[in-house]
Amino acid sequence: QVQLVESGGGLVQPGGSLRLTCEASGFSLEAWAMGWFRQAPGKEREGVSCTSASDGSTSYADSVRDRFLISRDNAKNMVYLQMNSLKPEDTGVYYCASLDGAVCPPITLFTMLADHQGQGTQVTVSS
Repeated sequence: QVQLVESGGGLVQPGGSLRLTCEASGFSLEAWAMGWFRQAPGKEREGVSCTSASDGSTSYADSVRDRFLISRDNAKNMVYLQMNSLKPEDTGVYYCASLDGAVCPPITLFTMLADHQGQGTQVTVSS
């Protein structure tokens, strides 16, 4: 049974950092594109970042580029999202997701193509 479990969320002040972790079980993520999307209260889901299995390439939403860094450890079956210089508008529930393929789509299509997702972890950026 495919399972994705996120952790690492919390309350942080603007300008702070958090590292989200996604632990996968029931499948080997080595062959699959993996990524993160988020949902803020009253807003639609937004693709945040993706990492391809084919060549390790990564993609980011414009709103997080140069602040967030996605990485994967295939040996540990885990995906990470390092979030720096956090802003109040980064607040939301962050979900880890797998895609039915090895290559990341354009990040704007990520949420439509996500195959499996976790239960989410809350990130709140506030002073």
